[in-house]
Amino acid sequence: MDSRAWLQDVLRCRLCETPGPPLHCDICHIHLCKACVGEHISDPSIEHKVVSFENRGLTTYYPKCPKHSTKQCELRSQCISSSEHEQHRKFDILESIEHKKSIIQRDLQELEKTIYPKYQEIASTILMQKADLNKNTQKLTTAIDKHGESLHREIDTIIQKLKVDLGEMDSKHLDVLKKEEDKIKRTISEITQNIADLKKSLNSNDASLVSAYKSRNAQFRRPPPRLTISLPSFTPQKLNKEQLFQQFGLISKVPFKTEKPGCTMNFPGAESSLPDRPLIDEPRLIANINTEQIGLCGVSCLRDDKIWVCGDGENTIRLYDLGGNLAKSIPTKSGYKPSETHVTVTLSGILVYTDFRNRTVNIVKNTQIQTLIRLRGWKPRDVCSTSTGGLLVSMDSDDSRQAKVGRYSGSTAVQSIQFNDKGQPLFSSALDGYISFDRETLICNNSKYISENRNLDVCVSDLGACAVVVVNRNFGLPTLVFPLLLRDSLSHVASLQTARVGS
Repeated sequence: MDSRAWLQDVLRCRLCETPGPPLHCDICHIHLCKACVGEHISDPSIEHKVVSFENRGLTTYYPKCPKHSTKQCELRSQCISSSEHEQHRKFDILESIEHKKSIIQRDLQELEKTIYPKYQEIASTILMQKADLNKNTQKLTTAIDKHGESLHREIDTIIQKLKVDLGEMDSKHLDVLKKEEDKIKRTISEITQNIADLKKSLNSNDASLVSAYKSRNAQFRRPPPRLTISLPSFTPQKLNKEQLFQQFGLISKVPFKTEKPGCTMNFPGAESSLPDRPLIDEPRLIANINTEQIGLCGVSCLRDDKIWVCGDGENTIRLYDLGGNLAKSIPTKSGYKPSETHVTVTLSGILVYTDFRNRTVNIVKNTQIQTLIRLRGWKPRDVCSTSTGGLLVSMDSDDSRQAKVGRYSGSTAVQSIQFNDKGQPLFSSALDGYISFDRETLICNNSKYISENRNLDVCVSDLGACAVVVVNRNFGLPTLVFPLLLRDSLSHVASLQTARVGS
């Protein structure tokens, strides 16, 4: 039969080409009619498996038996009883296949339910990051254009003022020159008239006219003082492009950061950290926000227009805008009062807070609270987000006799800062400086606020030592301790902020 027509024909018996064969050999993978089955299985060199057409493909295919070239190793009882099949006892093919299928099933389930959704989430995050990047670029472009227009207006104002000043100077000079010109013209007119009178006297025979002549040449011989006017000039200042750039404004550069899976917390859309801004000589009040909370223990900015706060009296962390309007309230997971809670915001705007009594550091994503770090033998005090996307956590031991700072990448501890190079504690314990305070007061009044400056140094306000401790980022250089002169026993370091210029 023509092979080209075979592809388009109905199913036929491979041997006699009878259409619609009812049988199928699962070993040879060919269709057979009933009349040809005997001929097909008559070949003793191959073991065949003839089944109905509907049950084709259901037969498990086993590898060839190395001892019986014409048989398949199905591990039948007669094969097991033979001494020459001793190796079959060591490995059950059926069990192996079932085991492999269970592995395949498990891998399929993991791919469908865990891995694939995770990659979909990452792809979705990238789309969101691209959208945020485009939105942020448009926002910055608009801000640059507005700032440029403002600067152009200031320059136009300066140009207009210079033109007005030049016009006023020109008018004053013109007035002076006009007056001087009028005086000279009057004198010229008098000289002209005097010349005419002298000519008339010379041509006249009137003796009295000649006798009455008085010379004015001495008067005209003394010329008036010559007026000298210095012309104004414009001296443009040399443009300093670098200084002009700094005065106009800078765009903060943020490096790309790749986080290893399983080692770091997923912070999608690495947004810009705080921009580098020059320090002002005097503080400027931007907003006065009444949080209606007794004693704020933690404040952290969410962008430039909102702040997270927590304090005494409530088990809630609140988000306010600069107008003092409450934007969001989030109850703590444990329900303990926020006097034992401190907050920070990651580079991507995710809220992180500590729970002292619960020994946890928690993250809040879309109002869902997840425990990121659970300490053992230690209780967290303050928390700070670093420029690399990690966290710094200050903590006290359960017996309040030790204090340290831990650096975390996601939920993994990567550094512990507790002793100096001489083995002495860097920080005071929770018991230092307290004599008769009860434990509740001790808990509320010995927080060690922590921050990171632009040099990536770890800065800790140590209430018990009345000092600010600065640990170099390399941890191999000397640690700086800045003692604070407190006016009385009630004074203490309530919080800590670092400049973005290395201090």
